[in-house]
Amino acid sequence: MARPMDRGRRAALFGISVALLWGLSFLCIKMAVIEIPPMTMAVYRFVIACAVLPLFARMAGEPLKVAAADLPALAAGGLSGVTMYFFGENHGIALLSASEASLVISFIPVLAVLAERVCHGVRLGPRVYLGAVLSTAGVILVAARSQGTTTSRAGYLFLMVACAGWVLYGLVTRRVAGRYGPVAVSFWQCLFGLAGCIPFALAEHAAWRVPSAGAMLEVVYLALFCSAAGYWLYVRTLDLVGSGRASLYLNVIPVVSVAASYLILGERLGPLQLLGGVVVVAGVWMATAPAGWYRRGRPEQPAPPLQPDPV
Repeated sequence: MARPMDRGRRAALFGISVALLWGLSFLCIKMAVIEIPPMTMAVYRFVIACAVLPLFARMAGEPLKVAAADLPALAAGGLSGVTMYFFGENHGIALLSASEASLVISFIPVLAVLAERVCHGVRLGPRVYLGAVLSTAGVILVAARSQGTTTSRAGYLFLMVACAGWVLYGLVTRRVAGRYGPVAVSFWQCLFGLAGCIPFALAEHAAWRVPSAGAMLEVVYLALFCSAAGYWLYVRTLDLVGSGRASLYLNVIPVVSVAASYLILGERLGPLQLLGGVVVVAGVWMATAPAGWYRRGRPEQPAPPLQPDPV
């Protein structure tokens, strides 16, 4: 019988998968937002995701029922990780290039680590901090000189809103992730987040048009692979290693985005971008090393597994 994959390897598999799926999302959002207003696109996306997630739950044999006492935490996760995050991200990408957006989003891991230090009293070893700094520096190298970038102060502000929303999402989701399956957590958060997006979408009614088939295919990709599957994978990663270390996998996203832009949009990659990709991967590996790298004080403990380990 094959040995079950250990927690660290599973976290790496889930985290890298999320990075690949969400890395491509920047391109899809950039192309779709040309035809579909930012929050209207978010509504389309999460209507589809909320319809699909119950099917995921049925295939996994996972109930969607949750305790009423946990609904406020699930609502907070949805409003921060869906409504707030995509309000910032969709508007930001509409004003900036995919590379610039990736650069700003890359600060999420650093903010998440600091948030865990402040909120949970977690003392992290020097290599974890060094890995966070190194991976962020790599993202800067990747994104700093991408061709065709634009400058918009409002775009950067929108993306900082997205960063804050994601850090809050990681913190509140960790409180309930161990009590329910990942599909249940994702479903309720997507549902509450969708409800939060609707008022913003209604405010965009003057810009509503019938989108092209290509734009709708991009929305379907965002819904099925980035929202339904992506949120499930990220919740699993949170469950295994905690929000600070799980967020560090997001540093791989700009590498995926820039590479995909080269292949799909014809953007040229320079030596700095290639070097940055190597630095990002090295930083992620360093920052997500075994718990022995944590030093003084209470080490970070992952939440209990969402389900028994496979045998």
